[in-house]
Amino acid sequence: PGGHYRPPHCFARYKSAILVAYRNQEKYLRHLLYYIHPFLQRQQLSYTIYLIQQVGTGSFNRAKLLNVGVREAMKDEEWDCLVLHDVDLVPENDYNLYICDEYYPKHMASAMDKFQYTLPYKSFFGGVSALTPEHYMKMNGFPNTYWGDGGETDDIATRIHLAGMKIVRTSPHLGRYRVMDYNEETEIQEPWRRPPSRHNTRKTWKADGMNTLQFRLLSRTKHPLYTKITVD
Repeated sequence: PGGHYRPPHCFARYKSAILVAYRNQEKYLRHLLYYIHPFLQRQQLSYTIYLIQQVGTGSFNRAKLLNVGVREAMKDEEWDCLVLHDVDLVPENDYNLYICDEYYPKHMASAMDKFQYTLPYKSFFGGVSALTPEHYMKMNGFPNTYWGDGGETDDIATRIHLAGMKIVRTSPHLGRYRVMDYNEETEIQEPWRRPPSRHNTRKTWKADGMNTLQFRLLSRTKHPLYTKITVD
């Protein structure tokens, strides 16, 4: 209930909040929930899956929704780890542990089938990542000002370095992910391009993030497999 689970026969060593920014992707969501619950239970984690849904028809803002998710999830529990998860990615390896690195933000989706199981470029931080609440607040969370697709992952990678941290990566043989509905034919015709960065992160990171987050919480409901946070 509410997407919350703790192992019945042992004390979980880690508590992880799984945060999914979402809008009208029902098919992907069903697939993700079908795979991710047994996957996390085999790792004997205590966890909750949060779906942060943006209402309206305006441009999607993944980064801001994840800020909202962190703010709301921290009201429930002292989480050890915040796992930020795209709705259309499914992990392939059970040993890809959904826990945080003690010292640095961890990029988990280090090998996606869409990119032939390699990184598309060196600073890539998209797909699935894991940060402790301390890491998240140290870099002032994610930018709130990226509307539409892409760009924010590079901003986030830059923030991590500006906050005096570095990115650690799950090794590629563990951090393997399948992108749902990925079409190889289109990808061959139109190779994936790195979105252009539209912000001067060095100047904006301290003034755009968790400390300036504004939103309207419309509802917070517990569904059979997730907690849904609906925001404007």
